[in-house]
Amino acid sequence: MWKREVVSTKRGAFEVFTKGKGAPLCVTHHYSEFNETGDYFADTFTETHTVHLINLRGAGGSVEAEEPYQLGMLETVFDLEAVREALDYEKWAFAGHSIGGMLGVLYGIFFSEKLNGAVITGSAARDYATLSPACIYNPSHPQFEKMQQLIETLKLDTLSEAERKERTMERTKLSLVDPDAYPALFDKPIHKRIASERLNFFNREFPLFDVTRKLPWITTPVLILCGKFDVQCPLEYSVEMEQLIPDASLIVFEQSNHYPFLEEQEKFKAEIQRFTETLAARA
Repeated sequence: MWKREVVSTKRGAFEVFTKGKGAPLCVTHHYSEFNETGDYFADTFTETHTVHLINLRGAGGSVEAEEPYQLGMLETVFDLEAVREALDYEKWAFAGHSIGGMLGVLYGIFFSEKLNGAVITGSAARDYATLSPACIYNPSHPQFEKMQQLIETLKLDTLSEAERKERTMERTKLSLVDPDAYPALFDKPIHKRIASERLNFFNREFPLFDVTRKLPWITTPVLILCGKFDVQCPLEYSVEMEQLIPDASLIVFEQSNHYPFLEEQEKFKAEIQRFTETLAARA
């Protein structure tokens, strides 16, 4: 189980779950609501880092948004910086998966000097759905309607825990190379929810999101990881980031979809260990 604490900052109080040992690392997702059971992606880093898994504004026990704009991506990065300051870290690293990775990109653009490094997994620096038919969030994708129905269902507060678990499984299977591997990959008693207010605001903000021209501003080392068959954030967007971020490297997982940290777990952990050692040598 992860240790829970509420961290008071100049921007409000945030619920933080901590586990692991080593250099400090921030992990979050733009619209997930975490608890003491943790998170599969965050768990990957607990052998190499002291991981701080953060519930963002409006999620779990964190401060509520007083104005809608406070749920925006840039405001969220300002909130994360406030948490870092409150925890009294001069610097920390950041790791994000999917939309969490987009936050990591923004963090690097605006606060590279506060980051020892960043790990961006299955993500993008711009709207990855509108122009890519390979993306399951593009209306032309054959599984678009099914994904949208599942997302809308998971927003409902009326779902029983059993129903929520079943719908989450159905949604996740759409983003695995081998859907039948789900029981073996997702075998921990981890449960989290969607922070629907944050997701709804993100859906309004997302079509305007494009920070590709600012990627050269990122000066911290960045490790980009992506599954070859990623159906949510297609590989082309990771390639784009690797080309535009000055100190970036890209590792492609040949047998993965959107969850390389589970689908090719040992290789993923080895790459994290290698990157961690590289950062330590630079310090």
